[in-house]
Formats: sequence, C-alpha cells, structure tokens
Amino acid sequence: MKLDWLLSRFATVPTHAAFVHQDRKVTYAQLLELISSFVDRLNHEGVRFGERVVVLGDYTPESFALMLALAQNSNIVIPLTRDSVVEVDAALAISGSDWLFVFEVDGRAFTISKHQIDSENELLKSFIATSAAGLILFSSGSTGRPKAILHDFERVTKKFLVQRDPVVAIPFLMFDHFGGFNTVFAITASLGTVVSVEDRSVKSICEAIEVHQVSLLPTTPSFLNLMTAFNAHRIYDLSSLRRITYGTEIMPQTTLTRLQGSFPNAKLQQTYGLSEVGVLGSKSRNDGSLWMRIGGNGFQTKIVDGILWVKSDFSMVGYLNADSGFDDDGWFNTQDRVEVEGEYFKILGRDSDLINVGGQKVYPAEIEDVIMKLSNVVDVAVSGESNAILGQIIIAKVVVKEPELVNDLKSRVRMACKKSLTAFKVPARVIIVEGQLYTSRQKKKRTANVQ
Repeated sequence: MKLDWLLSRFATVPTHAAFVHQDRKVTYAQLLELISSFVDRLNHEGVRFGERVVVLGDYTPESFALMLALAQNSNIVIPLTRDSVVEVDAALAISGSDWLFVFEVDGRAFTISKHQIDSENELLKSFIATSAAGLILFSSGSTGRPKAILHDFERVTKKFLVQRDPVVAIPFLMFDHFGGFNTVFAITASLGTVVSVEDRSVKSICEAIEVHQVSLLPTTPSFLNLMTAFNAHRIYDLSSLRRITYGTEIMPQTTLTRLQGSFPNAKLQQTYGLSEVGVLGSKSRNDGSLWMRIGGNGFQTKIVDGILWVKSDFSMVGYLNADSGFDDDGWFNTQDRVEVEGEYFKILGRDSDLINVGGQKVYPAEIEDVIMKLSNVVDVAVSGESNAILGQIIIAKVVVKEPELVNDLKSRVRMACKKSLTAFKVPARVIIVEGQLYTSRQKKKRTANVQ
C-alpha cells in the first residue's frame, strides 16, 4: 500500500503530538484514526481511484489526514486555499475536478460534494492509468497565466524515507505551495510536531512560537524583515527557536544581518527549491552569508551560461498546460541566475525580474539591499517602469516607519545608491507607499512594466 512506511512510523509514537492546531493537540495515534476514518468516508461516498479531489483549506490535522487517505486511495489531490495564487475557477478549468472537500478554519468541520468539471488532458489521463496517487499544484507563472504542475505523490514523499531528528515547527508556507507540502511531510516523517496557526501575521506566528516552544521556523525573507523591523524578538519570547530557514525569494543582506543580531542562538539557513523539482538540501556558508551549497541525495546541479539547472529524482511528472521545461536528459532550467564560488552558489534573481536600463541589466534585490540600510526604512520594492528612451527606468517603492517628506527620502535614497552602485542603478523615482509590499504569502510584491 502507498505510504505504509509512513503510517507504520506514526504508529511507533502513539502518544506524541503530531499536530497542535489553535492549541488543540492531536497525537500520532489520533492522526492514524483520522486517516482511517477518511478512508472509510471516501469508500462510503464512492470516491473512486483516479478521481480528482479538491481540498480547500489550510494545514490542520484533518486536512493532512485527508490528503494521506486520498493518496492511499490513488486519487489526484488538488490542495487550494482561500488565498490561492490563482482563482479557483481558473485552476480547475485546467485540471478539472470530481469532488470538493471544504474545511472550516477550525479544521474539524468540513463539507464534501460532487464537483464535476471536465478537462481533457492527455498527460493527466495517462498518469491516472498508472493507478498512482497524484498531486496538482498551481503557480501564477511569470506572465500571470497559471501553470498546473502534476506530481507523483509517492515519488515526492520518498524523499522522507530517511528519518531525521524531530522538531516542533510551523508550516509557514501555504497549503497549496510545494514548500508548505514539503515542510509538513518533513516534520511528520521525522515524528515531530506541526504547529498550525489561524493566520500568518507576525503576532500569530510569534505567539505560537512562544506558547508551543517552536524550534524551527521555515519562512520568507519578507516575513523576517517584518519581524526584525518591529523588534518581535523583544516583544515575544522566541528563545526556543534553534533554526530559521528562509527561501522563495532573494534575502536582502541587510535583513540577514539584522536577523543574525536578533537571533544569535538560532542557526540561519537559506533553502532552495522549486515546485517542479522539489526542495534541495542546502547549507549556508555561514549564518550571515547569502552563499549556499545545494544538492543532496536525489539532486544534481549545473550552471549553463550563468543559469542554474537542476536534475531531480523527485521531479514533477509535467505541466498540464505548458511545455515540460526539462531537456532530453532530464535537466530543468530554473531561470535563476547565479554566481559561483567553488561549491557555493549565490542566487541573483530570476531572469524575468531583471530591469533593462538602456541595455544594462539590473537586479532589484541589489538596489533594495542598499535602500534597506537607510534609517526610517521598513521595506522597499524595486521594479522597472517602461520608458521610451531607456527601455525601462528604476522605481523604488518605500515603506517608512515615521512620516517623511518624499523629496527628503528621494535625496537620501539617491545619495546612498550613488555611493554604492553604478549610476544606471540609481532609482529615477522614489515613491512612499502605505501598507504592505508583500503578498498574502509574505513574498515581495513587485510590479514591472516591460516595454
């Protein structure tokens, strides 16, 4: 049976906490009972193998148990959230669906209904014929057109056959994000404890760390910037944290340096992964460095014309609505431009994020890091704006802690950038904005108008 190795492992620690959801503890024995009850429910409802099942919710004991039951039943699992990167209707128009489970916030209450959306897809059709359990995730794509990524559920989870030391961790990344899926399976496969929260605000996350003595926080640079900017480590007792991992976007060196000072007893680890190939093993050169070594069992890397390519034993089956992205030898073009020093890589950014100023290539993160060092600056997002003469000009949107005249801020930004960067990288426009410069997934929100 699929995932029997995982369920057998759960049975070895029946009284240990598998989940703590909104202060509700669920042991591994109770998790096994939930999985069994969902298997029975699937049989009772007549959910057949190969059918596509949408699970709308977040990481709770019940939603996780349902995913394992669906895997046991050889279904195609489509996890979605109310804040999904793509609209539900747009997603399901690509994948189709047969059933819909909707979970309430508390995780316990749910509804199940037939949700028939036809979608003829030859790749999915041939995959279903193998009787394997599948997982479909969506990305917004660089153009905003959603890409549907099909994974073999069992292939992805085989990465966790080797058991690691248990941790208490929060699945920060969302229910429909590969990184979130990877986090929850890594925690439970190592018989650790998943601490799930109602929302991913600084307050909720920090309160959960304090109350439940969370030892691992896997998150994003944008969230860590917020934590350090508002001195969360002084408001809450976060001393239980032993490891903080960050990925999904470029980490500003300024934020990393602040983080190192705020959490001197926590190991800081940059991670790297893609929904298409999985999350690679990583090791930062040191806690204050943006250089890392990546790879590990099941992964190979190479650099072609400055771009990182990855070959993975855990790769997706393919896109449902796009070309594969793999070459004939199984290598995937990540589109991430990198620098290399020996065995270490430094991620510079996606080619699609580049700003073209009069033929000169500019990485937003390089400019953001300079501006982040300025006093009164909480956050900044740099992007390109179309320009008839230069192709693009650089725009810096800045969030400030205290009110400041925009001309004063512009003068400080331009002076700092002229000191540290070449002239074409100096922002042409500086805009003070209110609110957030990140998405609901705590990733930097940039807009670029490309001519």
